[in-house]
Amino acid sequence: MSISKHSTSLLDAEPYYHSELGNIRRVTAEELPGLQNLSLERLVLAPGSIREPHWHVNGNELAYCFTGQVLVSILGTGNEFSSFTVTAGEMFYVEAGSLHHVENIGDEEALLIISLRHERPQYFSLHASFGAMTDAVLGNTYDLEASSFQTLPRDRSPKYIVKREGDPMIPTTIQLVNRHKFDMEGMAAPVADSVGSAKTARSQFWPALSNMSMYFLCIAEDGMREPHWHPDTVEMGYVHKGKARMSVLDPSGSLDTYYLQPGDCYFIPAAFPHQIECVEGDEIHFVIFFDQPMPKDVGYRKAATAMSREVLAATFGVAEKELPEFPVTVKDPLIVVRKNPVD
Repeated sequence: MSISKHSTSLLDAEPYYHSELGNIRRVTAEELPGLQNLSLERLVLAPGSIREPHWHVNGNELAYCFTGQVLVSILGTGNEFSSFTVTAGEMFYVEAGSLHHVENIGDEEALLIISLRHERPQYFSLHASFGAMTDAVLGNTYDLEASSFQTLPRDRSPKYIVKREGDPMIPTTIQLVNRHKFDMEGMAAPVADSVGSAKTARSQFWPALSNMSMYFLCIAEDGMREPHWHPDTVEMGYVHKGKARMSVLDPSGSLDTYYLQPGDCYFIPAAFPHQIECVEGDEIHFVIFFDQPMPKDVGYRKAATAMSREVLAATFGVAEKELPEFPVTVKDPLIVVRKNPVD
């Protein structure tokens, strides 16, 4: 991967937890100083492993499952409880402060990419929170004798990933519709043609989302994500398949062009113009997170229609007849055909 202030490798990041039970890698503002409002985690769980019950202090969580089958349980405010399974191609959403756990109930390794709605996420674990309370306090809480907790090992440190003994307890209600769950793989792509597609987990289709969203973007080798920018919206993406080139323009006028491969992630500040295209392989697959429930988007193609040819001629300092014949564009296409080779 080329060196860039906008990108780094999530796959090669030093794990902040690693054992035979699984591992957790993350990219926050510590690893990528320019981050704002978003960060990423890569969670791997071996069969029978559990991401311990915990809650996030300063950001909601939006997760996409690439492989495996996991059981997710969420306890939120107002005694709202949810429990459901998530398989490859599905997503889940957890509000800040909601207690939740993720448990691999399948026979294969589970891989999830998780975005947190803060560049420096913080959390508490249930294990650590029990360690903060005395035997008497816990006894009073559960209407038990204090001695009931003397044999319960606890301290104020997290466990991260723990091992389940025996078979998982799977509720009979897991197939019911749940506001925290979304079938990204099963949706019809709002944007789709021969050179690419975009599936969109946003509040238009998933009302539970309050301040986050995610796109699953596929671009063929003869396609390109048109140059564009996102007003009031930051973007953080993860490369799942293929190799890509991305260019980002800074307000200073400096241009950052870099290459991405599977396991890499990148960050684009709000309103920074940028562009993505496939440079190796038959297509690229990205999961792209945004800090808005409905990402805002302005594309170069519509921009050339919105401005009159007189304005464009004056802008570029040429006669109007010397301008390219920009196609009239009513709606930005998002993905365009790459008629020309990478230059």
